[in-house]
Amino acid sequence: MNREAMMEEVRSQMPAKRWEHTVGVMKSAVLLAGQYGADVQKAELAALLHDYCKYWPVDKQRSVLEECGELGDLLEYDKALLHAPAAAVLVCNKFGIEDAEVLDAIRYHTSGRVGMTLLDKIVCLADYIEPGRDFPEVNLLRQLAETSLEKALIAGFDSTISYLLGKGQKVYPMTLLARNALIDECRGK
Repeated sequence: MNREAMMEEVRSQMPAKRWEHTVGVMKSAVLLAGQYGADVQKAELAALLHDYCKYWPVDKQRSVLEECGELGDLLEYDKALLHAPAAAVLVCNKFGIEDAEVLDAIRYHTSGRVGMTLLDKIVCLADYIEPGRDFPEVNLLRQLAETSLEKALIAGFDSTISYLLGKGQKVYPMTLLARNALIDECRGK
């Protein structure tokens, strides 16, 4: 499938506002990839596909993950976590995307993970800081992103964790582990 057809297919899966977000994530990912020496095409592709099924019914996202054995413990946490690994499975099957680096950047853009690759970091951070985002800490994240992907992501995860704690919700352990691993990375461990 060519790029334009892929973009149209992704656009058809979401409301116009989410498509604007996706375009913003693509632009931010391209800028970050250029700044930090990542593959710009892979960054743009992962950003394009990162929210592919976000607006599908939760049951449909769950079914995708059950069918391939990737559901794990996700249902014990916020249902918003399902769309990232489901999107990775779906874009592999639907678009023939087989690049593990691109698929992992999609899969972990919401939760993070220990040992995040450069592409993982770029797509996750681009999702936080794209131009349409407007939450209290976003300007700090954008400022930190100018000099450190890791410090910006730590601040992003801190924001997410604080939000969840404030709502009395559970925090996905992989996000805590990702945050801690990034702290160790910044400290040179």
